[in-house]
Amino acid sequence: MNERAGNRVRPMGAPISLRTAAAGRPSPAVRTGLAVGLSTAMLMPAAALAADESDKARTLAPVNVEAQAIEPNPNAEPGVPYKARYSGDERHTRPIAETTQNITVLTRPQIEESGFSDLREILDAQPGITLGTGENGNAFGDRYIIRGQEARSDVFVDGLRDPGMTIRESFATEQVEITKGPNSSFAGRGTSGGAINSITKQASTDFDYTRLSTGVGTDRHTRVTLDANKVFSDKAAVRVNALYGYEEVPGRGPADRDRRGLALSGLFKPTDKLSVVVDYYGLRARDNPDLGGFLVGSLPNRRPASNPPLYAQEQDFLSSDVDTLTGRIRYLFSADTRLTNITRVGRSVNGYVATGARASTTAAAGPGGAYDTISLSTHQGWQEVDYIANQTNLFLDRSIGGKRHEIILGLEFTDHKVLNGIYDVSNSGSNCLVGGRGGASPGWCITDASGALLPGIGTIMNRQIDKGRWDVDWNVRTVSVSAMDTVDLSDRWTAFGGLRYDHFSFDTRTQNSAFESTRYEYSDGLANGHLGLSYKIRPDAQVYASFATASDINGGESDLGTSCGYGGICVDPANGVTIASSKPETTRSFELGTKWNVLDGRLLATAALFQIDKSDVMEQAVGSDGYGSLGSLNTGRNRVRGLELGLVGQITDKLTAQAGVALMKSKVTRSANPDAVGRRLSNFADQSAFLQLKYQATEGFAFGANLRHESRKYAGQPDSAAGFNADGDYSQPIPAYTVFNLFASYRFNRNLDARLNVGNVTDRDYYLAGYQSGSFLYKGDARNARLTLNYQF
Repeated sequence: MNERAGNRVRPMGAPISLRTAAAGRPSPAVRTGLAVGLSTAMLMPAAALAADESDKARTLAPVNVEAQAIEPNPNAEPGVPYKARYSGDERHTRPIAETTQNITVLTRPQIEESGFSDLREILDAQPGITLGTGENGNAFGDRYIIRGQEARSDVFVDGLRDPGMTIRESFATEQVEITKGPNSSFAGRGTSGGAINSITKQASTDFDYTRLSTGVGTDRHTRVTLDANKVFSDKAAVRVNALYGYEEVPGRGPADRDRRGLALSGLFKPTDKLSVVVDYYGLRARDNPDLGGFLVGSLPNRRPASNPPLYAQEQDFLSSDVDTLTGRIRYLFSADTRLTNITRVGRSVNGYVATGARASTTAAAGPGGAYDTISLSTHQGWQEVDYIANQTNLFLDRSIGGKRHEIILGLEFTDHKVLNGIYDVSNSGSNCLVGGRGGASPGWCITDASGALLPGIGTIMNRQIDKGRWDVDWNVRTVSVSAMDTVDLSDRWTAFGGLRYDHFSFDTRTQNSAFESTRYEYSDGLANGHLGLSYKIRPDAQVYASFATASDINGGESDLGTSCGYGGICVDPANGVTIASSKPETTRSFELGTKWNVLDGRLLATAALFQIDKSDVMEQAVGSDGYGSLGSLNTGRNRVRGLELGLVGQITDKLTAQAGVALMKSKVTRSANPDAVGRRLSNFADQSAFLQLKYQATEGFAFGANLRHESRKYAGQPDSAAGFNADGDYSQPIPAYTVFNLFASYRFNRNLDARLNVGNVTDRDYYLAGYQSGSFLYKGDARNARLTLNYQF
């Protein structure tokens, strides 16, 4: 490996270093090392000349120069693998410990040691975030809920929105950032509860490095990744990341997950002032999905079915093809003026046909008469996403009124197009009659009247699948301007502020089975901002207060069409309300917090009290099932209050931690349905926690564990009260769970180390999210074990 900073003695347990601190934001240790090196080099000629001119013999003390360790992540805290010092979004000009909002950063080492790889499982482990199921059982399961607010469309990659439903992998990810609280001044429409930003691995001229990881395990687990950076000169470098992964879903085989990915990044610096980075990201995912379990029984004994059978059909699939091309240009006009531009063109083709199971009672007129059984259902859809985005930021450090201002002026254009459709699925071999909303109909039952499983249930539906018509053609174009400023009012007081205006044009067509189409189009503007004020109690600790707003639009969820109850288009023709005359949903947040960056910056402890108020919420019409466009517009309000605690970094030289706890309460404060007022939000956990500890027992051996906990929640529709029955009891409970995972690692030498992960050590049955009717529950992975070898050179 080419360590341009020089040689150093590295303890056996330390990772081989990769990259220097980010340009323009070096760590204090790097700045000190550079200053010592430069001053020593400059003084040496003068000292030699003085020695020649003097008759006195002088002996100088030896100078021991030790290079600062190069970190794998340019935003990391040097020597603290779980802790990031800076956000990967350079619009956050101050270190994370000095920002006036709650930002959780998950670094690559922490993610790898946790044993998680898909973004879905990485996020679900974090406090304050829960999962929801998509409309009609969206098998991608990427409906994230942050502090009680929908965030399924608020996923970003390097600061640009990543539209559509897709599988999101971590093999090319440097760190994952979770911003809590409204974030529209940074991210635009949506982001009512926060946003998720994945920072990708990029080429660097600071190192030559290759890391090959190979993992095997239970459930036919295989995962091979490559991360290699090649420096051609001080002006050019290339980085390659590649992935092959396969496993059966632990405890649910033959359902499986198949991943293949490639990420390429090229850096060219023609001058000291100009740098150009071009990235390609590609992912091919081919899964056989499993929708998990289902609820049985009636209140007060409504519960998940015990030991749900393996019912996925051989013809089921979940596929995701993702291709994006990103170009970045950075130009340094002067020490206090620079310009950055990022442009991305992306396309993804996604689809799924999945099987759900639910408790049913057959009709008396059917074969075998009436009996309790488990019947199967079909959930399916396809989506083609095409988008272009361009973001330009001008950074100006200026002295105004005797104060130093860090000003950022932004301009952004996005054009997101999402074509949704259905598959023509023909199931044959119906063997029972089951009840439904439309009465008794032919069904596929997998147990007989005695409750015994029928043979061959994996092929019982004998599906024929063809790609069918499109049903929603969704397009949103947005032009945004923004301005932000950070200023130190004194040695202790710092103010942060920002404004953003988004002008959008919404154009969506829906098509029914008779190929009749309806068009919905309108345009409007969204103005949002944030304001924060911090006070330094001492150099490494601050208290802060912040206020922020966010806005979301009618029909803003790209895959939902006119399913008003799930976030799709809502209209109210009876009251003369069309999509164009509806108001945006608005969110306001207040946060009071403190951050303590102690132990020489190696440990960050945070605490925040917050309140989020969402107004003008779109609601489904009272008595409707939420699948149609009929709604009650801008009639809902809800509130979330809570306390969040966090800890990340090194507690001692041997003990490293990433931990967080969220204690929250939610309430519907206004609704078109008066019975919903005062009730908790759906898919909302009052308590959630995550703890990951690692102990470096010897130079080569380390071990650790992580724990995640989520309290009981109740299924329902987005931004609405959890489902309840005529007696007012919540009708679709999802039980609380606590899951433990273990890991241990051993470094054999400078180049080779091994890690063992054991997931769900107690083999607990637990469920992540539930459909509003309880007809299926996303099931967590059963106990599993994986051994990974890492070779670095």
